Amino acid sequence: MFGQPTSPRIRAALAGTLSAGLIFGIAACGGGDDSDDAAGTDASASAIDCAPYTKFGDIKGKTVSIYTGIVTPEDKPHIDSYKPFETCTGATIKYEGDKSFETQILVRARAGNPPDLAIVPQPGLVKQLVTTGKAVPAPEEVGANVDKFWDKAWKGYTTIDGKFYGAPLGASVKSLVWYSPSEFKDSGYTVPTTLAELQTLTDKMVTDGKKPWCAGIASGDATGWPITDWMEDFMLRTAGPEKYDDWVNHKIPFNGPEATTALDAVGGYLKNDKYVNGGLGDVKSIATTTFQDAGLPIVDGNTCSLHRQASFYAANFVKGTKVAEDGDVFAFYLPGPDANTKPVLGAGEFVVAFADRPEVKSFQTYLSSDTWANTKAKLSSGWVTANKGLDPNNLTNPIDKLAGTILLDPKATFRFDGSDQMPAAVGSDAFWKQSTAWITGQDTATTLNNIEKAWPK
Repeated sequence: MFGQPTSPRIRAALAGTLSAGLIFGIAACGGGDDSDDAAGTDASASAIDCAPYTKFGDIKGKTVSIYTGIVTPEDKPHIDSYKPFETCTGATIKYEGDKSFETQILVRARAGNPPDLAIVPQPGLVKQLVTTGKAVPAPEEVGANVDKFWDKAWKGYTTIDGKFYGAPLGASVKSLVWYSPSEFKDSGYTVPTTLAELQTLTDKMVTDGKKPWCAGIASGDATGWPITDWMEDFMLRTAGPEKYDDWVNHKIPFNGPEATTALDAVGGYLKNDKYVNGGLGDVKSIATTTFQDAGLPIVDGNTCSLHRQASFYAANFVKGTKVAEDGDVFAFYLPGPDANTKPVLGAGEFVVAFADRPEVKSFQTYLSSDTWANTKAKLSSGWVTANKGLDPNNLTNPIDKLAGTILLDPKATFRFDGSDQMPAAVGSDAFWKQSTAWITGQDTATTLNNIEKAWPK
């Protein structure tokens, strides 16, 4: 069902590259301490209960290999976060980061040479790995942790033919709008809590002589992907999470009334010359403005005021920019239809096993625990998880804390990025290309019909 593994993840690779910059960029604005001394304190085994991991027996001297696309400098907090487990059990974790992970993990699995564990950044790739016959279901202890610590939607992403294969690990939030706190204060604007209030705020900015929104979708071969996120966010808000799931899984057509309403709602912002593209041009300029540059005018003379983009976007602002609620730029949650409804669009990673030895099961259990989540949070800047056992106070910068607060809100309903779950011919081809045609003038019906035609029969 799913195409080549690299294509659907082009945009995530870009985001991952940027998040490496986030580690340094936000740390300069008062982020966490990633020093060896901090790691030695925060990752000490004396502060954790070893019983859940030693119950698997004596695994001293055993080695567990873990393979991932997370490379330097993002790899160090991961490696350091494994120290409590190694100290507790006497086992050794062999970490291997590879920029070609998404291609090579399939090659290795099919060749019968997979790692013990892999950190997989996409549900579609998990499904491909399961079809190789080399992935093994997660142990009961991991399933119990996921039931306890995550929203039930997360478990469904890696439950295949009734078997659960992978616990969630990190997460990201896409349902954010970036803004200038000082502009809001000076102009008397307030952060909206409903879609209606967002519309009112936008119109107030127009009345004040501004073009509120700035946007850009240019991204090389992946041009168009930011609109897929916009549409998915609005599908969640106008159709609801159940219809969103049906749409992602093609149980309802891509060009049905639900999708039409959602894309038209996006067009109400992005195809309105009164609303866009502040400081950058007209509506069509969205197609030629890179997604990296699109939100920068917020802090560059206030030529635009609002930019919808994921949490990783913090890395794009120039060095010295204070990213905080009282800083040069910050973000707020893209509101739901009412103050009590909080749909959240995001992405994340999953730990999949290819071996069921005791030491592998033990380490899987550690990675699915609240213990690991809090250890990792203390060691990282630019990282968050949807693990409900996370203490938000352990997050080390304002954007992490905002994302964590959104993910852990009891009212939140999380859904994984839709296009990353769709067949590659749709999610990372037709959806991107037709979105680009739509922003440059193609009508909604033609756009959605063309994407529907691309869905594999």
